[in-house]
This record gives sequence, C-alpha cells and structure tokens, in this order.
Amino acid sequence: MEKLLSILEKNPRLTDSEIATMLGCSEEEVKNQIADLEKSGIIKGYRAIIDKDKTENQTVTALIEIQVHPKYDHGFEEIAQKISNFSEVESVYLMSGGYDLCCLVNNKTFQEVAMFVAKRLSTLEDVISTKTNFILKRYKEQDVILFDSTTDDRRTISF
Repeated sequence: MEKLLSILEKNPRLTDSEIATMLGCSEEEVKNQIADLEKSGIIKGYRAIIDKDKTENQTVTALIEIQVHPKYDHGFEEIAQKISNFSEVESVYLMSGGYDLCCLVNNKTFQEVAMFVAKRLSTLEDVISTKTNFILKRYKEQDVILFDSTTDDRRTISF
C-alpha cells in the first residue's frame, strides 16, 4: 500500500496498467486497492500543480499564523474546525513554535485576504492574534520545481 501511495503522490495521472507494471501486480489489483484507499478516506483527492507565474492570475497566496486559546477538553480541534470551514481557507495546520495554527489562503486578491483576516478570522472568539505572510515567488511546490532555468536575472554592474 505504501508503495502505491508513493507512486500516486508523485504522478496521479499514471494509468492503472502503468502502476500495475511498476508494482508487479495485476491492473485489477491496482484498481481495487485505489478504490479501497479512496473509500477509506486515505486518498482525499487528486490535484494539478499550477505555476501561477505563467498565468494571468492576479491573486496571491497567504500563509496566516494564528495564536489561539485552546478549549478545555477540545484542545485546538474546535477552533481548527471553525477555521477549516471558511471557504477562503485551503489548508489548516497545528504548529509548534511561536503560534498555534497556520492556515493557507490561496487564489484571493490582497484585499480579499485582508478583509478575510480582519472581518472573519481575527473576530473568532478564541483567536488571540494573527500574522499574515504573503508568498512572493514559488520555486518548488509539492516536490515539483517551478523555475525553468538557472539563469541569473540580476543585472551586471561594472566599475
């Protein structure tokens, strides 16, 4: 199962036949294993990795650090679930270090992120503080290199 999951993580577009060849089993076995993994919730979905610098998309990605008051008997679960339910939020993580939770807001304008933080996120009862970081450039995402060449785009200065 772990080898199958590793193969799917690297390239979910492979056919069942190609995966079967890689694993040394039948196509039917692969099809059944994938169906079982999807049904059990181990596989949550499949996504394409888009290099947004090559599109005309004028949106941003924000990584928002959140300090919260955890609830007695619920820890961070209750507030994490509330944050996860916001349509603007793509991902939520429990963190170690200077803040408790981190959420990723993607494909929004600067204004939309600012209004989300100001009017929805920071007003939650258990939120103590937030810190919004904007991703300026992506070099690698989900193990995929996004830049095309190693050319140095800094200007040459001569004296």
